[in-house]
Amino acid sequence: MKKHLLFVILMLMITALASGCAKPALKCTSPEDNATHHYLQGMKLLEDGRTNEADAKFERAVYCDEEYSGAYSGAAIVHAMKASESKDPAFRNVHVERANEKLRLAWKRADEPEARFAYHIAVMRAGIILKPKGWLEDAGDARGDAMKLKVDETKLIYYDGKEAADYFMGLAYLDAREFQKARDSFAGVLNTKRDGRWNAPADRGWKKTDKIVRALAGITVGDVGNEIAIKETIARGDMAALLADELKIESLFAGRIPVKSEVESMKPEFTPADILNHRFKEEILTAMKWGVRGLEPQYDPTTKAYLFMPEEAVSRKELALTLEDVLIKITGDDKMASAFFGHARSPFPDVPPSAAWYNAVMNVTTRNIMETELSGEFRPEAKVDGAEAILAIRVLRQRMNIY
Repeated sequence: MKKHLLFVILMLMITALASGCAKPALKCTSPEDNATHHYLQGMKLLEDGRTNEADAKFERAVYCDEEYSGAYSGAAIVHAMKASESKDPAFRNVHVERANEKLRLAWKRADEPEARFAYHIAVMRAGIILKPKGWLEDAGDARGDAMKLKVDETKLIYYDGKEAADYFMGLAYLDAREFQKARDSFAGVLNTKRDGRWNAPADRGWKKTDKIVRALAGITVGDVGNEIAIKETIARGDMAALLADELKIESLFAGRIPVKSEVESMKPEFTPADILNHRFKEEILTAMKWGVRGLEPQYDPTTKAYLFMPEEAVSRKELALTLEDVLIKITGDDKMASAFFGHARSPFPDVPPSAAWYNAVMNVTTRNIMETELSGEFRPEAKVDGAEAILAIRVLRQRMNIY
């Protein structure tokens, strides 16, 4: 009886010992249901701006492995993006706090240099989005900390190489309007590897900043120009401001009319309702006063009224029409408006000779005021970015000796 009792006690001790040493049961057991997979998918969803889906992936990554630092770094970016999208200050503050909490958790669990690298990049990205006080300096510090790490780039999972830090620093400088530094950061990415994950976006960033630098050089731009230069698309109101402030169209056009009283009596036919409180109201009225083509009020069927639509993006064909009209008004050469009529063939595969804007496109491209693609396409429907508009105005000034 004693032997049997001792045997039972021994077995119970062995079982208890085994239970204490055993690893906790895995929550995620299928091959692709693991923290690394969900983290990578979440980061890719972030690229497309699909924050809710990305958030779900990071949550699943945490569920699979609560100690996976990258999932918290990714989630911090998600909450930063949600904060920036929120118009409610209370909701914004909630997401800001969550972003900071996720960063804290990411750092706490970042045991490997690769995890710390992802954390530092998350700090940069969240700062670029939220722009708290001192964000640019903080981004620079995070970039420096990331570059000091000795990482195995094959284990960076999503970021692929350390040059990712330079890429996001380029975005930070671009947002801060430090264009020369942005261009240098993007160039650093391109010089690091011939081919890598960040080469293509860095190349686009470099070309954009280079265009901005070229556009701003040699043209007298104030706060308006600097603000417009970084815009992905330029609005009709912005375009009117550039014409009024940078080309000085009021004095240019008035100088072509010999009778001063005639100029003083000129005024726009009406003031569109949608510009009454617009910051560029006077500049828009100036463009309307001189009847600049491409910037005319448009009929809105909803309100059944003619509106200027100052926030509507300008297309390349509209910019061509505007620049051609400025040329005609400055030179007084009305023949320019029909100089290219009657062409049987177009040099552009996407602009037929019958198009209403064909003559304008020919006038601005033959004078190198606007550029085409290497393929020869003009892209008439594409939206004009701020740098392109400023660069076109700069070239127009040079062509017409306007200073």
